[in-house]
Order: sequence, then C-alpha cells, then structure tokens
Amino acid sequence: MNTSPKSATNKFSRAFWVSNSVELFERMAFYAVFIVLTIYLSNILGFNDFEASIISGLFSGGLYLLPVFAGAYADKIGFRQSMILAFSLLSVGYIALGILPTLLESAGLVAYGATTTFNGLPNSSAKWLIVPILLVLMVGGSFIKSVISASVAKETTETTRAKGFSIFYMMVNIGAFTGKTIIDPLRDTIGEQAYIYINYFAGIMTLVALFAVILLYKSTHHAGEGKDMRSIAMGFLRILTNWRLLILILIITGFWMVQQQLYATMPKYVIRMAGEGAKPGWIANVNPFVVVCLVNFITRLMAKRSAITSMNVGMFLIPLSALLMAWGNIFDNELIHGISNITLMLIAGIVIQALAECFISPRYFEYFSLQAPKGEEAMYMGFSNLHSFLSSIFGFGIAGVLLTKYCPDPALFSSHAEWEAASTNAHYIWYYFAVIGLVAAVALLVFAKVTQSIDKKRAASQTNC
Repeated sequence: MNTSPKSATNKFSRAFWVSNSVELFERMAFYAVFIVLTIYLSNILGFNDFEASIISGLFSGGLYLLPVFAGAYADKIGFRQSMILAFSLLSVGYIALGILPTLLESAGLVAYGATTTFNGLPNSSAKWLIVPILLVLMVGGSFIKSVISASVAKETTETTRAKGFSIFYMMVNIGAFTGKTIIDPLRDTIGEQAYIYINYFAGIMTLVALFAVILLYKSTHHAGEGKDMRSIAMGFLRILTNWRLLILILIITGFWMVQQQLYATMPKYVIRMAGEGAKPGWIANVNPFVVVCLVNFITRLMAKRSAITSMNVGMFLIPLSALLMAWGNIFDNELIHGISNITLMLIAGIVIQALAECFISPRYFEYFSLQAPKGEEAMYMGFSNLHSFLSSIFGFGIAGVLLTKYCPDPALFSSHAEWEAASTNAHYIWYYFAVIGLVAAVALLVFAKVTQSIDKKRAASQTNC
C-alpha cells in the first residue's frame, strides 16, 4: 500500500513521521552536548577559555556551512542512505567524546583530581584528539541539517506542507528543550562527571535514531535529484557578488553573534559568577520556550509591515538584552529572594533575545527568498545560513577572549579572593556584545534606507521608460 502523501492528501507518510522522530532524537543529543561543550573542553580536557571557544565556534560554524554541500551529495545517494551515514557518524562521535577522557587517563597522559579536572597536565597534546572527533560529528550533523528538512518537504504536498513543517519545527524545539534539561540534574547527581556522561546519552539517542531509520524509513522518493557540486559552487559565487544579500548576511551576523553567547559565554559565566549550583541548561531553555510561545503571534502582528521593518525592531532589542545581562553583576541585593541577580538578569536578557529572534528570523528568510532568482530559491535558502557560520566563529572567538580577560577560570587562582579581584568587571563582557548589537542595528537601519531609495529610483526609471 502506498502511504505517500501523493495518494493521501490529509495523511502523512511513515517516512514523514520517522524523519520527524529521528530529528527529535538528534536535537536532544546535540543540545545536551553543545550547551556544555566549552565547559567539557576546559574542565575535562584542559583547554583554556580561548582555545575552548575557538574549537566550539569552528565546530558550530562548520555545522552551518557544510549542509549546503552535504545536501547535494545526499540528493545523489538518497535520503535513507544519507541518514544511516549521518547517524552512524554521530553515534561514533558522541561515544568517542565520552570515551576520550577515560582513554587518556588509562594511558597515563592525563591525571584527574577530585573534581575531575586536569591535575597538572593541562598542556598535554593528547587533548587535541578531540579535533578529529568533532570533525566526525560535524560531517554527520551536516547531513542531518540538510536531509531531514528535505525529507519533510518531499513527504508533504502543497496541502499538507504548512502543517508538516509546523510539526517539524515543534520536534526541533522539543528536542532542543529536552536535551538542555538533562545536564543540570545530571550535574547535581554526579558533579563534573556529567560533562563526560552526557556524551553517552547523546550517543544512545543517535543510535536509537539510526535503528529507527534502518528498520522503519522507506520512501517512494529516490536519489539522483538536485544540483551537482559545480552548480552549488557557482551559486555561492553569485551570492558573494550580490552586494545586497552579502551586506544583509554580514549585518544579521551581528545579531547572531550576540545570540551565540547563550552557548559561548553564558554556561561558564553563570557557573563562575552565580556558583556551581547554577542551572545553565534551564536558563538556556528560556530562549526556545519564548520563541515557541510568541513567534506565530509576532509574525502575524508584523504581517502588514515589511520584512526589513520587522527585522529593525528585533535588531534594536538585541543590545538591550546584552545590557540586561550585564546588570546582574551590578546590584548588591537579590532582586527576587532565592534567585541570584546574575541568573535573574541572564533570564531577562534571554527573554529579550528570544523576542528579537521572533521579529528577525522568519522575516530574514522571507527577505532572502525574495532576492533569489527564479529556479534557484532552494540554493539561495541553503546559503542564507552563512550568518550562522560567521557568527559561530566570531561570536565564540570573541567570547573566549572576553572570558579570559574579565571572567577567568577560578582554577587558575590560588585563592577565591584573588579570583574575585580578577573578575570584578565580569559584566563588561556583555557591554562588548551590546555595542556589537547596536552597531548591527544601526547598520540595518542604514541598509534599509539605502535599498529603499535605490528601489524607488529603479521603479521610477522603469515607469518613465
């Protein structure tokens, strides 16, 4: 019996449901690990803050750049084979992240103290074995980013597509929310060992997804479609020569550089400033919760406004969010009893960040799609995520520098008093990102005025002709 949506307009195929289910497992795995990746790199493997941030930023950036090319290959070999390849790589990568510290310790290359951190050998070159492991995860993740959404598109019709992608978006956010909630109770139970064992959880999730694909995923859609690598490379060059899109990507990168601090700065900052009892996973979950609750309302609210207008509103919210985060280190007394001011103001800032995302993200993709030449919409939308590639590299890199300067690792100091003196101005970190957000907001305002003027002149000249 054919279960394809081609033959059942109001019923989704089994391949659709399998795709969405494995997306849920993959997002749970990714966010469980990514929310504490910089802490794992520093506290478990002994990288300093700058090294940990650069490694995490390159990893995150690659996950946004490679899908354009992985997607082209997936079109050739088929979605089922691509998912099997992806989840196999992810399972190997996550389990390797868990095994690596144990292997280094058993080989005598690393010695751990009572707190599971390095005990005298932070400069061991063996810790760089993490790089090939992250490359495996990067390649596997790049296939998932391109294939799952493409499978959802293939397994729906014009009638069911909107509902289909709303289910997909829900699965992404449920996975993200669930993955981030696991690390905090795990830390409460086993301490810093949680940063190791969370990788085994991620590996189990991707193994479940792998077996689900092998046993359940069958599609009526076959390989051999899509553009080849040469066509994609040519499309990339066309975008780089499209000044309007290129400038927009660079401007929106400023917004996402601030947004990336949810993972680059916040976990270390809140644990160091608010104490080991802080809950970075729960704090980070404020973002997807607010987005899921408000994105549809805000999109409808701004429906009659231009995409640029909606983005401008969000861009001027983002520096405010960074300022709110900075203020947590200024107040002496608790604003709300039982909640650290650091935690409270981080939450307030993340709420504003999420609101900004609601104004910006949907309309950014709308604007980008309208600039694409006919017949190249999909390729252009694939390249629209270049801002995430750039913001990952620069956002994490800057975070590493600022953490080192203003909120250093307490383990580097002989006494708590020395660390307190060194971290007195920790809140300055957020001022830097407030300036980045403000510059990006003003740049988008100028961009809007210039492009509107050019479009009006062009329309007038066409009318005169």
